[in-house]
Amino acid sequence: MKISTAQKTVDKWIKKYGVRYFNELTNTAILMEEVGEVARIMARRYGEQSEKENDKNKKLEDELADVLFVIICLANQTGIDLEKALKKNLDKKTKRDYKRHTQNKKLKKV
Repeated sequence: MKISTAQKTVDKWIKKYGVRYFNELTNTAILMEEVGEVARIMARRYGEQSEKENDKNKKLEDELADVLFVIICLANQTGIDLEKALKKNLDKKTKRDYKRHTQNKKLKKV
C-alpha cells in the first residue's frame, strides 16, 4: 500500500468508525503510549529485561501498526502528505549523511 493510499484509508476509517479525529494533543499522547508499548516489547523480548507472562502474547507488528496509524492520523489532521514528507526527508538525509555513515569506523561490518 502506498503511503498516500494509507492516509486516505485511515481518513475513511476515522470518518466511518471513529466519528472524528481526536484532537492533535490527544493523538500525540496516544502516539507516546503506542511507542511505549513498542519499547516495552523491544526491551523485554530483544533487550535484557525479562518478559512478563502477560506480555508474551503481544505482537510487535501490531504495536508498530498502532504507531503508524496514529502518525497517519496526525499527518491527516495537520495537512501533511507523508509520502512527500518522507521523500523530502530522505533527500535531506542523503545530502547530509552521504559519507557520514560509510566512513564511521563504528559501523564497519564485522
